Amino acid sequence: MRLKALGLIGATVAAGLVVTVAVPGVAGDALRDALYTVAWYLAVLLAAPRTRPAVAASAAAGISWAVELFQLTGIPAAHPGWRLLLGTGFNAADLLWYALGAAACLAVHRAAQTRTATLPRTLPSSK
Repeated sequence: MRLKALGLIGATVAAGLVVTVAVPGVAGDALRDALYTVAWYLAVLLAAPRTRPAVAASAAAGISWAVELFQLTGIPAAHPGWRLLLGTGFNAADLLWYALGAAACLAVHRAAQTRTATLPRTLPSSK
């Protein structure tokens, strides 16, 4: 599971970079915010692979919200090395996009679990 999570984090970062270039304006900002939470969701699963999806989604949203609220202090904006990871300015709308990103992770993860649970354990014989 950890290798899969690590690969998906890389894919999420790549998707965020594509969105930065290809999707302008509010839509791009919203997608990047949701992808930021997706990356945190995957990081939670990387650190603790047996975490239940609802717990991972809550943790990812909570981390994203904490980072957004930390921007109110002005500290991330004052430290160039932190700007990329933590952002520079608070935007209340971002809290919604983080929540939607976490909800999307939860839905996809649960759907994948359901699909895996319904697959046959053995292949039928070809007789």
